[in-house]
Amino acid sequence: MHIKIFLIIAFIFLFQNMNAQETYIHTFGEPLQEEYALNKYTPDLEASGVVLYERGNYTIDAVGDYIRIIKHVHVKMKVFNAKDFKHATIKIPYYLGDKLQENVTNIKAITHNGKTKEFVSQNAVFDAEESQYWSQKKFAFPNVRDGSILEYSYQIESPYFAMFGGWEFMNPLPTIYSELHTEIPGNFNYNRTLYGNRELDVNKAEIKKDCFHLPGFRVPGDCESATYVMKNVPAFTEEKYMLAPSNYMPALKYELVEIIDLNESRDTYAKTWKDVDRRFKNDKDLGRQLKYSEFFKGKLPQDILTISDDIERATAVYHFIQKNMNWNKKVRIFSDIRVKEAFEEGVGNSSEINLALINSLEAAGLDAKIMMIATRDVALPSKQYPILTDFNYAIVFLQINNQKFILDATDKYTPFGVLPMRDLNVEGRVLDFKKGSYWEPITPIAKNLHYVNMQLTADSQGIFKGKINEVSTGYISVGKRKENNDYSKEENTKRKQQKNEGLNISDLTIENAKDLELPYKESYNISLHEQVVADQLFVYPFLMQTYFTENPFLKESRKYPIDFGFPVINNYLISIDVKDQYEILSAPENKLMRLPNNDGELSVVYDVSGTKINIRLSLKLNNHSFPTGAYQSLREFFTELIKIQSEEPITLKKI
Repeated sequence: MHIKIFLIIAFIFLFQNMNAQETYIHTFGEPLQEEYALNKYTPDLEASGVVLYERGNYTIDAVGDYIRIIKHVHVKMKVFNAKDFKHATIKIPYYLGDKLQENVTNIKAITHNGKTKEFVSQNAVFDAEESQYWSQKKFAFPNVRDGSILEYSYQIESPYFAMFGGWEFMNPLPTIYSELHTEIPGNFNYNRTLYGNRELDVNKAEIKKDCFHLPGFRVPGDCESATYVMKNVPAFTEEKYMLAPSNYMPALKYELVEIIDLNESRDTYAKTWKDVDRRFKNDKDLGRQLKYSEFFKGKLPQDILTISDDIERATAVYHFIQKNMNWNKKVRIFSDIRVKEAFEEGVGNSSEINLALINSLEAAGLDAKIMMIATRDVALPSKQYPILTDFNYAIVFLQINNQKFILDATDKYTPFGVLPMRDLNVEGRVLDFKKGSYWEPITPIAKNLHYVNMQLTADSQGIFKGKINEVSTGYISVGKRKENNDYSKEENTKRKQQKNEGLNISDLTIENAKDLELPYKESYNISLHEQVVADQLFVYPFLMQTYFTENPFLKESRKYPIDFGFPVINNYLISIDVKDQYEILSAPENKLMRLPNNDGELSVVYDVSGTKINIRLSLKLNNHSFPTGAYQSLREFFTELIKIQSEEPITLKKI
């Protein structure tokens, strides 16, 4: 009796209206005449080139005696402006497993210049290791000119069915045609999710008979044959203050649910969060790494364990792990986690450090849990169903009474409760092995202050001298410590001088450089050597380096939401005493500007009294995340801020 594999359709189509619009399969090495003739792309006349055609053909089939995912990719690009074209070096990532790895084969690449073809030789293709588990095949096209057509194709053979991957339809260049075609045997069940806000131009699926030929079986199996196409996709342009581009680029992603073997047994990979919780509770790299509280109880100093206040005790535990474990810059979440060994060696990957923190907090009588997140440089996890490959990082969730703290001890400069910037990515999944996992928002702390007090007085020669005091808290203090702590006092003075060319800076002192729980303080003396012109002196009062030094929103419009990472408060208090050296002729106007919904406020006040002028500039961004629709208000807000800081002087007359 022969076994035939039947198609299991477990995929609810993203679009119900199937269509049979035209699709294309191009022949490698034979560009079309209209592609040669194309010398500009009308929808984007500033583009340095265009992706003419890209197609991925993903199948599951036999390779020798083994079943593999086979991904064949074919791409053609047209160069309009070779001088500005930045896409002639190709990188093909592939996975390096512990026992098996993906194989990249059949790499072919041609530069077409009219009838002339220049092939990329195999000797010009080289490997570039990216991390423990990822490498790249890299090559560069030769002789790239205006009008060149760059064409390449390759094949990846993968033994990792859980890493079927997906397809991005958008590129840094505008794309005329992008297609993913798949043929998946019926015993492989994948969830599929379309990301981005762009619809497919072609979305069709059908049963293809007898497409899967298994070695040793005479009767072939059926497949789901699917084609997904997007046409005339604009180029992706990254904008300032945004989350990962992959959140917004249209892409189709796959997650393996189960494989049905020939004996009809099922290998389940992901179903529900209950399944995930059950799996991780006893996983040797996660749940079982949380059983070392007694070990860490013996490692924590007694004076930490005896702190009566829970938050103070948690803070002390956090700094103990932060100081005693160094991050090796390796990121792990589901593998290679050995907490005890990492602590004893004093160095570990991201999860080893944070799971050591969880064990230590448990040893101190506190309730801490693993929180899985996607870092800020990758897409937000799907909430439709568990896609574990969406998560790439593990941090710590701690609840003390009604207060919640999210911690990451890998960074040497973050105070208790302040996450590294890379972790500020909307929300994560807390793994509660007793009550069940749940989503938890990642809310940055609100008190991120940069405060400056400057006192200036004119001496008998008319030279302004004085002192500046700066105070930074929260995320701003983290940036200050990272920027300055590795330098000497003399080096920091020189670096600060370079940022404030109009000042002479001396006697710099820094307080609380190493005490992360206290504000970071800087104080220094200054002198201003501005020249009087025709008895007048124009003083721009914001002489110190301000937090926002330029307007990040110069374009007329914005495509993607804005995310600053955290709220910001900037306060600048300036006092200028002209003594008997100058007359105050004029000061800029007072201003007040508010963002809608109480999201922010900008104000500046100039108070002239006798020989003194006092200035107060206050900036508040109460929210850190804004929709695209708020762009124009933010643009006007920052335009006004930069104008106040750099374009509006106080006018003095020399007496």
